[in-house]
Amino acid sequence: MLTFRIAWRNIFRQKRRTILTVLSIFGGFTLSALSIGWADGTYNRIIDMFTRNRLGHIQIHATGYLDRPSLYKNIPDYQQVGGEIADVPGVQAWSPRLYAAGLASIGDKSSGVQVIGIDPERENIATHFDKQVTEGKRLPREPEHQVLLGKGLAKTLKAGIGDSVVIVSQAADGSIANDIYAVIGIVESGDMAQDRSSFYLHLKDAQNLFVLSGVVHEIVVIVDKLNQVSAITEQIRARLDNPGFDVEPWQVFARSFYIAMTADKKGSWIMLFVVILIVAIGVLNTVLMTVLERTREYGVLRAVGTGPGQIFRLVIYEVFLMACIGIVIGAILSLGANYALSLHGIPMPETFTYGGVEFSHYYSEVNAHSFYIPAITVMLAAMIISIFPALKAARIEPARALRTH
Repeated sequence: MLTFRIAWRNIFRQKRRTILTVLSIFGGFTLSALSIGWADGTYNRIIDMFTRNRLGHIQIHATGYLDRPSLYKNIPDYQQVGGEIADVPGVQAWSPRLYAAGLASIGDKSSGVQVIGIDPERENIATHFDKQVTEGKRLPREPEHQVLLGKGLAKTLKAGIGDSVVIVSQAADGSIANDIYAVIGIVESGDMAQDRSSFYLHLKDAQNLFVLSGVVHEIVVIVDKLNQVSAITEQIRARLDNPGFDVEPWQVFARSFYIAMTADKKGSWIMLFVVILIVAIGVLNTVLMTVLERTREYGVLRAVGTGPGQIFRLVIYEVFLMACIGIVIGAILSLGANYALSLHGIPMPETFTYGGVEFSHYYSEVNAHSFYIPAITVMLAAMIISIFPALKAARIEPARALRTH
């Protein structure tokens, strides 16, 4: 305890040196906290927008559908299933979808398509699908034999608003599924590959076309917060308690997107490593100079009976106290900065729209690990790097040190 008190007094004896060390630690902590908050805010916003406005945070299918999609692997009584899902705390919305393949043609132009049957009202609430309609109008609440085409598909078919498009496929009962629909709008989802084949029908129109009355292939679930996805997925599984359903979070059904985001996010750790390295070099330089300047002082301590272990601890305590001061000041500043950036962000040089969502700012995020990770890494870096100067101070020979001026 006495050594700790002496260390506390020592850090105020040379205020300039202490300020330089604290500033180095403070700067490293603040840069690390802002870097992590910035990375989390940017990536989480992209992930949330991508899943919230297209795929959903959670998807429910018949068992095995994701591995081998089939017209016959469907969810019966989807309205009842949706009602169960809506009762789970944290669930914001849900929407049913039906999928099938077909051949669409207008005049002498034809193309393979993916028919997507949606409930317009629920889809607009859940994923804001209506914002992806860039030309024409949205699907009405009731089926009226109308269709929305992906932008790429409309280009391939040379389709315009008001044209009639013929769809041919196979129904679930083995009959030929064919009908004519009026093109009322063009959809731009942000995914060029999807837009080259997307053929959106009202859910009831799609069910009638493929003789799949009352069933769907997918239920998309939107949750309030992205970090609640795992917990809510487990709650839905427990609520449904049906081995015939696969309930999966976005990390599973959007595996390639998840891997890409995870790999890209790891790049932010390089920045953290560089910052910590700068902090370590700054602390080493300052503490080593401190030891060299105080050689005579350490010699006197040794001469009056102070053990090497006590001197070693004295240097370590001094660095520890300066690190604590730097981290506390850095935490206060970075909290304010991250909070401000999470609300207002920084404008992008050029805005862009993806999936009907406009991206115009870079945002940060306030979270726990943007503080404890910098705190732990900066503290460890300061402690580890101070070992060498502390050992040097502990090994000082009293007779030689007392001759030092």
